[in-house]
Amino acid sequence: MAPMVEAADQDVSNGVVSATKVVAPANGWMVVHRTDAEMKPGPVVGYAPLRMGENMDVAAILQEEVASGDMLMLMVHSEDGGMSTGVFEYTLGATEDGPIKPDGNLVMTTITAQ
Repeated sequence: MAPMVEAADQDVSNGVVSATKVVAPANGWMVVHRTDAEMKPGPVVGYAPLRMGENMDVAAILQEEVASGDMLMLMVHSEDGGMSTGVFEYTLGATEDGPIKPDGNLVMTTITAQ
């Protein structure tokens, strides 16, 4: 199964953003980045663990306020290169627990907070 993220625009006023389905090639993370019309991944505002394979209804608790109309990028990151397994260690631009890039492409989808 090819890695992918499936999610729709949603209400995040409860402090949670969800993906309907995420397929990961290995254990890792669904990471929520801020983004905008330029579609570049920005600061991380939440994350949730992923199991290898198909993950259904993956929910990430947001670590800061996200307003209605804000764009969020839900992206698959690996569990590679960090100091600890099971601890999300990525910071923007770092290699620890960084995004996966099959064929050089990020595995992600973008939604708009309602």
